[in-house]
Amino acid sequence: MNAQGRLEGRVAVVTGAARGVGEQLARKLAARGVRVALLGLEPEELRQVSDRLPTESAYWPVDVTDAAAMERVAWEVTERFGRVDIVVANAGVAQGGPFADSDARSWNRVVEVNLLGSATTARAFLPALLDSRGYLLQIASLAAIVPAPLGSAYCASKSGVEAFAHCLRAEVGHRGVTVGVGYLSWTDTDMVRGVDEDAVMRELRQRLPWPSNRTYPLGPAVDRLVAGIERRSAQVYAQWWLRGMQGVRGVLPGLIATVGAREMRRFAPRLTATRGARAGLVGAGGAADEKANTDG
Repeated sequence: MNAQGRLEGRVAVVTGAARGVGEQLARKLAARGVRVALLGLEPEELRQVSDRLPTESAYWPVDVTDAAAMERVAWEVTERFGRVDIVVANAGVAQGGPFADSDARSWNRVVEVNLLGSATTARAFLPALLDSRGYLLQIASLAAIVPAPLGSAYCASKSGVEAFAHCLRAEVGHRGVTVGVGYLSWTDTDMVRGVDEDAVMRELRQRLPWPSNRTYPLGPAVDRLVAGIERRSAQVYAQWWLRGMQGVRGVLPGLIATVGAREMRRFAPRLTATRGARAGLVGAGGAADEKANTDG
């Protein structure tokens, strides 16, 4: 990317591009003149996103945890577009509920997709980014700053990708590649709506302190991500108040342990009674991941 940070004519790769943050990011980047490679699990949804973009685009159905497939896709994307300037590691899934009651397969899959899939994405596209002296944006979450009860897999995975991105930034910065971390709070996506389908999880989320108990609109959040990509920012905050959370994260584990224990005691009977409704990954993206793995 040039010194002015202009995006027109650049090539971006977006994982998890069939819906949610990934779809909106592809649209907004394309509106700025970016050519976009869409990666995800759902061919028809990816095709529809691609068909609506105003710039050159193409799509690749691929599981980000499949290293061989991702290496092949990275080669094909580079052949198709001639270069890769921007990679957004956005693909992610979620699973909620007490760890002791969780399904091990779903819990492990969250970590596999969110953490290992991000690393696989970076490994596949890093050669192209080194050639272009490009920018990698790793999508993390408020969950990386504030690990909270009932989200152990998601929080662990997002804390992991945050640390991974910080490490990678230090390793490749001298070679011209910039690595950023994008932080989002609860944003209006299929994943968050899937969490809210669980009445207990929804009520617990509503009891969080303001402003973390709100669901934020997707469009403005993605606008902030696009602005961060243009600036090649080390940290990008999709909601204004997330930046302030960084300064207090050292005291949060103790506070969460105290408040969380109280809330878990209050909700324990309801969590136990609804245990069976909490199996598997949440939202339409989670369903797509489970279907892809079942079909495979």
